[in-house]
Amino acid sequence: MEKLNYPFVCYPLSDSAWLGMIVGSEYQVVDKDIKSLKNTLTDYLHKQYKKHDEYPYTTILEPKIKMMEVRVRPTYQEEGGRFPSPEMIKVPVTAIYGENDSGYYECYFPMLNESFYYYDPKQFSPLATHFAKTVLNRLTPGQINRLFLYKEPVLETISLKVNYDRDFNWGNNAYQRSLENLSKLAEKFPHSKAEKKRISLFPEAAWELEDTVKDVADKILTERSNILIVGDSGTGKSAVLKQAFKKLTTHLKKSGGNMTFWRIMPQRITAGSKYLGEWEQKCEQLIQELQHAAGLLWVEDISRLMMIGGSGPEDSVAAFFSAFLRDGDLHMVGEVTPSQLDSMRRMLPGFVENFRIINLKELPEAKIFGILDKFSEFATRNLKINIQRAAMEVAYRLLLRYHPYEKFPGKAVRFLSTCVSTARVLEKDTIGKNDVIEEFSRKTGLPEMFLRDDLKLDTEELETWFKSKVIGQPIAVRKMMDVVKIYKTGLNNPYKPISTMLFAGPTGVGKTASAKALADYFFGKGQTKAPLIRLDMSEFRHPGQILRLIGDGREVGKLVKEVRERPFSVLLLDEVEKADPSIFDALLTVLDEGRLVDAYGRITHFRNTIIIMTSNLGASNQKALGFGSREDESVRYESAIGKFFRPEFVNRIDGIVMFRSLDAKDVRKITLKELKDLQEREGFTKRGLKPEFTDRMIDHLQETGFDEKYGARPLQRAIENEITAPLAEWLLLHKNLKNATILIDYDNGLKISKK
Repeated sequence: MEKLNYPFVCYPLSDSAWLGMIVGSEYQVVDKDIKSLKNTLTDYLHKQYKKHDEYPYTTILEPKIKMMEVRVRPTYQEEGGRFPSPEMIKVPVTAIYGENDSGYYECYFPMLNESFYYYDPKQFSPLATHFAKTVLNRLTPGQINRLFLYKEPVLETISLKVNYDRDFNWGNNAYQRSLENLSKLAEKFPHSKAEKKRISLFPEAAWELEDTVKDVADKILTERSNILIVGDSGTGKSAVLKQAFKKLTTHLKKSGGNMTFWRIMPQRITAGSKYLGEWEQKCEQLIQELQHAAGLLWVEDISRLMMIGGSGPEDSVAAFFSAFLRDGDLHMVGEVTPSQLDSMRRMLPGFVENFRIINLKELPEAKIFGILDKFSEFATRNLKINIQRAAMEVAYRLLLRYHPYEKFPGKAVRFLSTCVSTARVLEKDTIGKNDVIEEFSRKTGLPEMFLRDDLKLDTEELETWFKSKVIGQPIAVRKMMDVVKIYKTGLNNPYKPISTMLFAGPTGVGKTASAKALADYFFGKGQTKAPLIRLDMSEFRHPGQILRLIGDGREVGKLVKEVRERPFSVLLLDEVEKADPSIFDALLTVLDEGRLVDAYGRITHFRNTIIIMTSNLGASNQKALGFGSREDESVRYESAIGKFFRPEFVNRIDGIVMFRSLDAKDVRKITLKELKDLQEREGFTKRGLKPEFTDRMIDHLQETGFDEKYGARPLQRAIENEITAPLAEWLLLHKNLKNATILIDYDNGLKISKK
């Protein structure tokens, strides 16, 4: 007999109640004191071992405990990214750590259900802090708030005697070992109640989809079918499977059945495999252990099975599993979108043929509001937060208009969950329509002016705003105003990008500044990351680099990665003409349909982006750059663009915006704008200093900061070299200077003095 020792962490809940859990497992129990906890769980483990040969898997030899405080800013985790709460907080985190039986070290965070490995014990503290912070940053404020409910725990040990060599009969099959490989790669489902509460505050329900749940459960139980649920994102595929497994678990307990359910991410199957044939051996062990456990494998993102293992779908994990599925040695379910299903059929039809297809359509509006009513009832009953009917109606309207590519009810339930989490953090008991609008603005960066029909667009104020950001380009200002007006009235095509434009003209005249101004106006009201995605297309001038831009199906490309992280943004493709022509072909679908589909059917949506391409085509033919004649500039640039790009590419662009050369008046305005930005830097404001610039200084900067070839682009460099660097040196010599005006002059050299 071998003795297994398990780290057992105990949390005091009250004077007469303790919560105990085996670290790294789903085993938890509540009892009156620590001794009772250990007795109850030890008895349970012995019974499970004798009856099912099940016991937790542990590797830490001499566990230790450490209490940590990690500073984080709670965030809302959504598909579009992470959206922060107003302030930083200190979160208590329990760490269980120590050397494992493989000679290196492990650390578990029991309440976070996460762990990591490390190789140098001296690195434990910084690594634990970094890892805990990373995990906490993925949690919603509501999930983080639950961590404060638990007091400082106590670390104990639970022992279990096992015999690895004993024969164990499960049905007619001799079973001589634990489900070690299966337990490492997959998690058992459904979760325990305690685990479920840690994962989410909200119910795993499939409201209004009860008939589909029953159909799936019947096919699994009576036909032992492998099932693929096919539906667009948000239609409830995962919710249906979860409820079907719960329904089956309840039925099996009553009837004495022994089917188990396991959820797995495909990438975990091949993770850590270094040698030829290693992942195949791991798959064989997984299948064997599933057979012993009468297990059904739920594969999340099942299309990814075709991307891992070999070099292509034909020698992938999916191809390896096909024979076992066909012979009935492996029982599997998953969910895919229609486009993913088409891709799977095209690349590996034999794999898809092993599954029964169940289609899931978007629910009608009446049923969607029925689901939202049930969600509201749950929030009121369990979380003491009332969601007003008007708030649900506003949420539905906003999501319908601004998220047309994702389906109900999923997007509505996820968004209202975020609203509830925010309300809990702010200690509010009611969610009204204004709360919904504020949350939507934080999530997307869209100003409330776009989200509220009762707010009118002030065109004069709009023009003034853009003119203050973009100088000397009235055509560009007018075009950007048109984009705002069309979007405000809801006349833009929801199945294309908000707008696609090509900014043409000489360098240094404001093309990039215009894109930044448009990004700030549209999406700059709440996002944590800047809403401008800028890609230098000169980095993609060779044909093979298209994979680095859009991805090869297995790896996500730079463009896809950025847009998935920031779906509400301005996408700036700088100097687009320098990219390889194959990239223009890849962009055709993006410009026309607002989406990009990779080889495996995964969709990246561009329908909430404004796509701006810049080009200098035609500038090389200009006779007089900068302060020169503007005659025929538009004709020259349009001609160069028409000759360079194919007609089908140009025809998919909403408009070509011509940027003219700057004159002396424009350059002076830009100089004044840059100097105003300089005045607002922290080094001045925190000391109460106000720099003033004489006309001679401004004239000097205007002269040195403008180049006929590069336009006003050198101006910022001139300001840094001519003013900022010398001024920094002067301030270091006058370090006690505060609340004063500094006069900056130029007279055959820079002159700085206190006014």
